[in-house]
Amino acid sequence: MPQTAAAVAELPQGAPVAQPQGSEFTPLLRTVKDRGLLGRRHGWYALTIAVNTLALAGLVTGIVLIGNSWWALLLAPLLAVFSARTAFIGHDAGHSQITGNRSAGRLIGLIHGNLLLGMSFAWWNEKHTRHHANPNDIDKDPDVLADVLVFTSGQARDRVGFRRWLTRHQAWLFFPLTLLEGIALKVHGFQDLRRQTPRERAVEALLLVTHVVAYVTLLLTSMSLGKALAFAAVHQALFGLHLGLAFAPNHKGMEMPDPSGERWGHLRRQVLTSRNIRGAVLTDWFLGGLNYQIEHHLFPSMPRPHLRLAQPLVRAHCAELGIPYAETGLVDSYRQALGHMHEVGEPLRTR
Repeated sequence: MPQTAAAVAELPQGAPVAQPQGSEFTPLLRTVKDRGLLGRRHGWYALTIAVNTLALAGLVTGIVLIGNSWWALLLAPLLAVFSARTAFIGHDAGHSQITGNRSAGRLIGLIHGNLLLGMSFAWWNEKHTRHHANPNDIDKDPDVLADVLVFTSGQARDRVGFRRWLTRHQAWLFFPLTLLEGIALKVHGFQDLRRQTPRERAVEALLLVTHVVAYVTLLLTSMSLGKALAFAAVHQALFGLHLGLAFAPNHKGMEMPDPSGERWGHLRRQVLTSRNIRGAVLTDWFLGGLNYQIEHHLFPSMPRPHLRLAQPLVRAHCAELGIPYAETGLVDSYRQALGHMHEVGEPLRTR
């Protein structure tokens, strides 16, 4: 039996919701709990946050010390990499992976999202919760709604004007467009302030403005206006590209539930719509643990270092039930995702 939409929607914020007795998910959940894989890893996250904070502080110090020199631009790619690490920490905080205390988790998210990145933690959490509840559902998942990109032939048919041109070439434009994602995330955060409660809005807005002021002040007091603009452009573009590289392989080109068809239970809904990426420690680090997308969607509150440990359990359970378990290499994952977007735009290129 499937979970209710309301129950699933709560998953990213706390512990996984168990399926009714006899469901496909229940035995796997029981095994994972028995192995202690839903337990917190406070020490691991404390070390991760400390290392990331020191790296960011070192990069800021480097910018100040190098000063008004084009050599400072060499630090922009490094800052982009550690900005992505910061985003991954905020992502984990939103899923209650770091701590079960909601207030502490929100504080961590606000610091790493709003203050350090200028990206609204509340906006991201609300959007991401809806994605986790109904991945790849064209009616409910905000990540596959028709916007700059489209993901179904039905969405493509409705495109007109410039957006129609975008859809025809969206596979080729995908990664260039991610260069704008760093700025887009900030804009979405400010726009979302209107949705938030007055109390939440006051905190979020203060931290977002503080980030912008601090970022602009750092660059303009360290280098000339031209160099500051060049640094910001490189940093934000590579930050957006890094996030695009991390999120693109996860669901694009995977199953998309038929809104009028059979309702899937939690196990099938999350497994059939997600794709894992093979790799080792470097892949885990570069993708922030999102390479274990299947395990992450099944157990959103599972700490990042436990995802690798849960993978063989999930794979074996899916094999026992005859449920396809998608896993591929990083490069092939991009080929599959871009191939799907290319196929969606095909009818518009033949007219």
